[in-house]
Amino acid sequence: MSRTNETHDPHLTSWVDSANGSGTDFPIQNLPFGVFRRKGAGEPFRGGVAIGDRILDLRAACASGAFEGDAAAALAACCGATLNAFMAMGPSLHSLVRRTLSKSLAAGSAAHSKLTSCLVAQAECEHAVPAAIGDYTDFYTSIHHATAIGRLFRPDNPLLPNYKWVPIGYHGRSSTIGVSGQQFPRPVGQTLAPGKTEPDVGPSRRLDYELELGVFIGTGNAVGTSIPIADADEHIFGVCLLNDWSARDIQAWEYQPLGPFLSKNFATTISPWIVTLEALAPFRTALTRPEGDPKPLPYLASAQVAREGALDIRLSVAIETSKMRVTARPPVVVARTSYRHAYWAMSQLVTHHTVNGCELRPGDLLGTGTLSGPSVGEEGALIEATSGGKKPLTIDGEARTFLEDGDAVILRGWCEREGFARIGLGEAVGRVLPANA
Repeated sequence: MSRTNETHDPHLTSWVDSANGSGTDFPIQNLPFGVFRRKGAGEPFRGGVAIGDRILDLRAACASGAFEGDAAAALAACCGATLNAFMAMGPSLHSLVRRTLSKSLAAGSAAHSKLTSCLVAQAECEHAVPAAIGDYTDFYTSIHHATAIGRLFRPDNPLLPNYKWVPIGYHGRSSTIGVSGQQFPRPVGQTLAPGKTEPDVGPSRRLDYELELGVFIGTGNAVGTSIPIADADEHIFGVCLLNDWSARDIQAWEYQPLGPFLSKNFATTISPWIVTLEALAPFRTALTRPEGDPKPLPYLASAQVAREGALDIRLSVAIETSKMRVTARPPVVVARTSYRHAYWAMSQLVTHHTVNGCELRPGDLLGTGTLSGPSVGEEGALIEATSGGKKPLTIDGEARTFLEDGDAVILRGWCEREGFARIGLGEAVGRVLPANA
């Protein structure tokens, strides 16, 4: 594949032994970026790269003298509490840094002796949101999810006619985005109970998760300009897991005519590691549409997007109830799917977001929307899996239509393809607390 290079070599191994195990999310072929500090040490957050069960502390690595030239200058932008400055440097420098890190962490590297002391155990660290997110837009890229939700809200007209023409999105609230481990109180808001004519205010009774990916913007665009589809990938820094928690009862009452508001902006959980678009190159695949569907308008269409616009990122959702936690029972996987089922590509989201001259900035975040697949067991949200709460799931002997207080949701993501190393996105974990009094 033309987008792959020596960093994707499946035979490449690292002097960091834990990076060579078959089950790791973070082999040397991955090298995702995040922000971390050691727990309880009173340190500032700074940039790091995951390698096996360790983190390469980029501030310490820069001070070690292991790097020089443009790579050293670019890595210096990762030493602060956010990665925005590094994201803004563009794909050429991102790729140079990735190749430099790959060579430095590879078995037999001359940098081994300088970088050994720069490794920190992941188990000893905590994370922060890796960028200062100026704006957050959530899209609706799974036609399977859109149809299932539409069937619940509009049985006679489940998929609105604009869906196959325009990537639909809404503006989210960046201030409520938290990193894996996020805990939040059950949201309170207005709901209209069945059979009632007036709403009341109280805790949501239909709290849900949404299995999504987050797309971090690298270089942005000037206000008043747009990003052509041929260049859109060059503006994507990388990908993380994203849980767009949703209060379905609040959403049902408020969403017309302007869409979600309080039902979506109380919490969003992302995984701590951003897997670069370059690392995901081996897992690109064709972006297909059903026979007879309209072709994208010219500004959203290109032969390259059709050929390799989709990504086969495998995804799963697991739930851990309070009872399971107390009895040390493992979380139960309730859904498995893949991002390859998405109707719209990441590059199309970027291009459409800017076609009106909207400015995207380094560190801005785009959500893909719930990534449901076409088959039973591929539902990315409880509202689908339980048919709107009518068919409860059984989770380790407990019934669930929607989330209960104490429930934790674990999103995981990974990529596998014959001839390439398996890489992972880690996990995004969030837990529901009781509503504030």
